[in-house]
Amino acid sequence: MITFPLLATLISCMFLLHSPVAYGYEKSEIASWCGQTPHPETCEYFLATNEHSGPVKQKPDFIKALIKVTLERAEHAESSTRGLGTKCRNKLEKAAWEDCVELYENTVQRINKTVDPRKPCSQYEMQTWLSTALTNLQTCVDGFQELGVSGYLLPLMKNNVSSMISNALSMNKGGSPPSYRQGFPNWVKPGDRKLLQSSNPSSQANIVVAQDGSGNYKTIGEAVAAAGKRSGSGRYVIYVKAGTYKENIEIGTKLTNIMLVGDGIGKTIITGSKSVGGGTTTFKSATVAVVGDGFIGRGITFRNTAGPQNHQAVALRSGSDLSVFYQCSFEGYQDTLYVHSDRQFYKDCDIYGTVDFIFGNAAVVFQNCNIYARNPPNRTNTVTAQGRTDPNQNTGISIQNCRVTAASDLKGATGSVKTYLGRPWKQYSRTVFLKTFLDGLVDPAGWMPWSGNFALNTLYYGEYMNTGPGSSTANRVNWKGYRVITSATEAAKFTVGNFIAGGSWLPATNVPFTSGL
Repeated sequence: MITFPLLATLISCMFLLHSPVAYGYEKSEIASWCGQTPHPETCEYFLATNEHSGPVKQKPDFIKALIKVTLERAEHAESSTRGLGTKCRNKLEKAAWEDCVELYENTVQRINKTVDPRKPCSQYEMQTWLSTALTNLQTCVDGFQELGVSGYLLPLMKNNVSSMISNALSMNKGGSPPSYRQGFPNWVKPGDRKLLQSSNPSSQANIVVAQDGSGNYKTIGEAVAAAGKRSGSGRYVIYVKAGTYKENIEIGTKLTNIMLVGDGIGKTIITGSKSVGGGTTTFKSATVAVVGDGFIGRGITFRNTAGPQNHQAVALRSGSDLSVFYQCSFEGYQDTLYVHSDRQFYKDCDIYGTVDFIFGNAAVVFQNCNIYARNPPNRTNTVTAQGRTDPNQNTGISIQNCRVTAASDLKGATGSVKTYLGRPWKQYSRTVFLKTFLDGLVDPAGWMPWSGNFALNTLYYGEYMNTGPGSSTANRVNWKGYRVITSATEAAKFTVGNFIAGGSWLPATNVPFTSGL
């Protein structure tokens, strides 16, 4: 039997164990630091009940404590989400839930990269990976909503991870990208730099795919599976000979530094037809999905043939950090190219679509690309739909030295179709067009609302020194978030060198690029 004095002593000890003071910092310290975040109550609650090695005196101490707690909450949320699989009541719920399991797993991985003692990261890299983590959680929610099954299972997944990531983004902001030619990825070898320029990719390929049996495998899926069994993490080249490959390919997080080389646009074609209309989420509709970091694609057409009647149908989705697509084509209608997350670069590519056909929340730059608007069923095209949900995410779509023109099926019908440069998918949508040729198909208003006044004050849409019949800004929208950029300094924020730190990793790929304006 426990006497009353003993019980009182136990309760007192338990209080001390869960008291912030017991962990080396005062509650007032926590309140002071958390008061600087967007979600102070969530911050205080989790930091006050979580062990920490020492006092929080300086901002770096606070950020370290904040991310430590955020990681623990993310791991807990991932585990909880996995456990909800048995509660799925139908195929649609299960499809959305499966996305969330994958996305939470990737969230934990990205947050882990910010605290990996073996590979200390910069403030800029931390902001990139935290941005991706937050994007993942929003994508989970989007999947339930677009399939119309958010009424039952989604509330069970509610947690505070998004708020904690948002707090970390707010406190960590301000880091500059690494300078030119610093920090080459560790997979770089001297021979790698000529891979993208090679006229005979089979001579440098680890695996050759050919439908006629002249290679190692007849399908790309088999080659990707073989790549997963390789030893080491250096550059691994899969050469795909000309042909039409009807496959859905996923290059997962563990498959890093994969290079997929084809025989050119219109020659090596990967095609699929998954769509939201067909019962999959936008996230899983991709003909090719790339998540493993350091991916390079060259000379390939990525296609989704679901057609406009099936709504969202992705040709390619990339969540691969430091990924490059060179001389590739992306063909679809709604949601053709899903630039989901992390840092990406597209050079000399063709992109075809109708509604929101370049969309997502990566930090991405398109250079010298052809953007072709197709003939849409609802008579309205929107080139971009950028998905930034937090003002501190270092994400956005930058379109530089490109051409926006009508695809062959739209030529002659442009008068009956309105084509806009973009619309705000999320609250802090950010898109810029720099020195790009805008043909006469672009509506004089330039940009289209998403729904009423949503995001018109918080978005960032900019145009800088564009040319062509559709480039006049005289009759553009008068939203608070829209601006005609006149300062080269402001425009330079969205260049390869500044926006995606391209000078620190693109030279190793030997892809030609312009670092500045």
